[in-house]
Amino acid sequence: MLGLEGQWWFAFVQSFIVLLLFAFAYIPIERVWRLREQGTFRPRWSTDLAFFFGQYWVFGFAAAYVLAQVRSLIGVPSPDWFARSPAIVQVALVIGLGDLCAYWAHRAQHHFDVLWRFHAVHHTSEHLDWLAAHREHPLDGIYTQLAVNLPAMLLGFGMSSIFWLVTFRGMWAILIHSNTRLPTGPLKHLFGAPELHHWHHAKDRKAPNYGNLAPWTDMLFGTHACPPEPPRELGIDQPAATSYVGLLLWPFGRKSHLFRSKRVPSSASSVPRPRFRR
Repeated sequence: MLGLEGQWWFAFVQSFIVLLLFAFAYIPIERVWRLREQGTFRPRWSTDLAFFFGQYWVFGFAAAYVLAQVRSLIGVPSPDWFARSPAIVQVALVIGLGDLCAYWAHRAQHHFDVLWRFHAVHHTSEHLDWLAAHREHPLDGIYTQLAVNLPAMLLGFGMSSIFWLVTFRGMWAILIHSNTRLPTGPLKHLFGAPELHHWHHAKDRKAPNYGNLAPWTDMLFGTHACPPEPPRELGIDQPAATSYVGLLLWPFGRKSHLFRSKRVPSSASSVPRPRFRR
């Protein structure tokens, strides 16, 4: 096995390879099926690039360590009925329950101020694309990973299976943040699509579409919306830090009352508003 130094060097090389693969895959797609008019090197792209490398070089290891420790603490074997189920049933159940946990955990991030102050870092992006998907506070990322993978851990999935799920969901997160309007037709209501998630990033803390993979959870709980055109503005209604280090420290700042300030209706408020329980 690689030592700590070897693992870091592997992650260092891997990050550049993955970055090039993503760039070669997404930049042409975002040019051909562009959702919003913006260039590849749009404002704050360097900040999102720093988040990308931060995940691969530091915080990805931290999230994996936390997941492993939680899995070890739970330490429960798979229930007999689950272990005897066909593999496709196990995968479908884990993904479905993970979607439910992710949905309610995501709504909690938008509802509770203590969670929103960290999740808001992700929503400070005013230009979405494949690179902006990586703008995520590490504590917010660990919270999300725990919520999404809790059913797998409770059902006794091994760490190798959980790693596969983490990778799969991470790839999907990049796709739904990309600046693309893929010609998927009605399939977007089954599998989700970038234009749905772009509406979640409208400049409104209570914008719709909280689903993690497919929009079925939003359809079930009344928070699904799919207007024909993308929102005119993205981001949040409060002033925010703009640098990488600034965004990492921002949730801990003395001006944390900004996260509880009155939310001004945005130009994107024409989207059907879901009703939330207080």
